[in-house]
Amino acid sequence: MKVILGTDPIKYPLTGIGRYTYELAKALRSYESPELSSELSELLFLQGRHISRDIPAASETAPRNTGLKRMVQRSRLASELYRLTAPWLKTRALKPYPRHIYHGPNFYLPPGVDNCVATFHDLSVFSFPECHPAERVRFMHKELSLTLRRAKVLITDSEFTRRELAQYFNYPLAKIVTARLASSGEFYPRDGQRINQALLPFGLSAGQYSLFTGSIEPRKNLKTLLDAYQQLPVPLRQRYPLVICGFKGWGSESLHARFEQAEKEGWLRYLGFARAEDLPWLFAGARTFIFPSLYEGFGLPVLEAMSSGVPVVCSNSSSLPEVVGDSALMHDPLDADGFTSSIRQSLEDALWREAAISRGLERAKLFSWRRCAQETINAYNQV
Repeated sequence: MKVILGTDPIKYPLTGIGRYTYELAKALRSYESPELSSELSELLFLQGRHISRDIPAASETAPRNTGLKRMVQRSRLASELYRLTAPWLKTRALKPYPRHIYHGPNFYLPPGVDNCVATFHDLSVFSFPECHPAERVRFMHKELSLTLRRAKVLITDSEFTRRELAQYFNYPLAKIVTARLASSGEFYPRDGQRINQALLPFGLSAGQYSLFTGSIEPRKNLKTLLDAYQQLPVPLRQRYPLVICGFKGWGSESLHARFEQAEKEGWLRYLGFARAEDLPWLFAGARTFIFPSLYEGFGLPVLEAMSSGVPVVCSNSSSLPEVVGDSALMHDPLDADGFTSSIRQSLEDALWREAAISRGLERAKLFSWRRCAQETINAYNQV
């Protein structure tokens, strides 16, 4: 079996899909064995139009042409031109490899490739189109309909997304394989003194803040998070300020205005986009992790929190119950009062905290990137 994995999502900022692609690439490499015909005999990577044996590294800083890219993305004509031309450039790069399976890790597949697989991470552009820029919805609606026709097999991050995909598009369930994600080996409980040293540049201390991570955009439901946290008693939220880190997304201007006001009041810190090397320390140092997302195809941050030995309060929407099991406090994503009550419990209830940490660590053991890679290889075997 020979495979080419697309690696375009491994770029700045390294969001959820980029981290998925990077971790999957590393895990698949451990299965590569030219001597075993039953396993992966060759693994290559397609970055842009170039194929190589090297997994690309994600930059921690924005490239110089970021402003130009954003301007092009906002242009309907330019984005349509990109949509039409970019896939054919990949087709041309893949043409010398007709016996390889091509895996598109981010929904999209180029035309004219016989053996291909695509990962659908979620259906939010269909289920929650109001939570995306209009041009992104237009682009993805067109591309995803093409992917459904081109793919031999589809992969999803969760059983929830697998069944949602089959039902929404009347797609054969047997042609969709679930390959659950995992947290990186960098996420685990850490010594408090070392955490304090790592958090010194942020002015934070272990166990003295709540944490949210994710892109600052409507789907993450930060309005409910702010409403809920603001209802906590003033001494409590000032003792345990809410730390938010994530790349500034679209439609977030009003949220950032609220961030600034809450920072002045002493109960919030916005750190912006956190570097990959800082994230495990930020997770391990949190007293509680809060994730009120409206919709997730998997919800990797809640798993990273559990792996780090941190209690979780999250919404009960989409795939999140599948990930957290009975280890978290869950509420309807728009129930601000419920979130306020559970956040307070997660900060103050020592008995619950101890049980939640223990259950979360056990739950996290069910997920691994090696298992994700093996389930992905199962999809390749179907091809």
